[in-house]
Amino acid sequence: MVVINQLCKGKVPVIGILTAQKKDGSIAGNAPLFIGLQKKLISLNGISFIFTLEGVHEHFIEGFTFIPEKNGWEKITAPYPDLVYNRIPFRTSEEELKNTEFFSCLRDKNIPFFNPGFIDKYELYQLFKNHPTLQSYMPATITAIHKQEFLSFLTKFNSIYLKPAQSARGNGIFKLVLDTDKKICFKGLKTSEEFLTFDHFWVEWENKLKKKNYLAQEEIKSRLYDGNRFDLRILAHAENNHYIVTGVGIRQSQIQEITTHIPTGGRLLPYDLFQTEELDLFIQTIVEQIGKALSKKLGFFGEFSIDVGISQSGQYYIYEVNSKPMSFDESEIEERKIDHLCRLFLQLTGKKNNN
Repeated sequence: MVVINQLCKGKVPVIGILTAQKKDGSIAGNAPLFIGLQKKLISLNGISFIFTLEGVHEHFIEGFTFIPEKNGWEKITAPYPDLVYNRIPFRTSEEELKNTEFFSCLRDKNIPFFNPGFIDKYELYQLFKNHPTLQSYMPATITAIHKQEFLSFLTKFNSIYLKPAQSARGNGIFKLVLDTDKKICFKGLKTSEEFLTFDHFWVEWENKLKKKNYLAQEEIKSRLYDGNRFDLRILAHAENNHYIVTGVGIRQSQIQEITTHIPTGGRLLPYDLFQTEELDLFIQTIVEQIGKALSKKLGFFGEFSIDVGISQSGQYYIYEVNSKPMSFDESEIEERKIDHLCRLFLQLTGKKNNN
């Protein structure tokens, strides 16, 4: 209480980081990110604290702040912050947030809030498919809930991916291949199955596809490096009414070809292996266009990451946009991320630091 109030009196930026509770009551979220932000903000004469909806009250918020000198967290009671940074890690918790009066309370207090929330994959596709710049980079995509439309889509492309509309980190992704004898080859991260006909597949999977709002997306035949596919992870942040590239990482599949995510066996490659002026320009262009399109449609996005693929013919494709980027394994990108976020916090709170 003393720490937060003393800083508030000094007119320094106070950043509230919104997260969620786990089932056991402990605080969830990216602790290294929260600690990194706190240390950087303190160097800029600011402070941050983390909190959950359970800690929000009419005139104050209960939460935790990291004390570098103690290398630990301290429970605090604080006034409402100057800005709220949304890092809720669970979609269920975010749905609960939408049913509260928290947003209207922030608006009444003129407190900036970002990011608006997780991005639905099909909503993203619909937004981009009519965009004058981004539409040419979108793989063909449909909802996988109508049998005849789904069969026609599979027949047209022969090889497709199935993705839950609301998922992250490659969870729940499958590859579906229509064989020459009309058999269905079904592959997951750790499973593989064969169905004699499409009807056999549909009988088993119809309810699962509809329950999780699965999408069907054409497979892009990816350019290979040392025999394996790869894609780009691009991190972007808002800055002075524009969007800038914070970092680019390369992820390559190894033990399976469904995703390139590191937790599922992918590996890191340096961006300079593939970097060209053309690729740099493409990345800068889509970062700006995606940031503006998302913020115009869904609310202000201060950061996001993009998964991009390059086909064998050299065409670029946008696979995913993530509103709450995972940590990058490249330490220099993580450092720039924290720096850009803190500069954005200062900009949005109107308390720019001249140091």
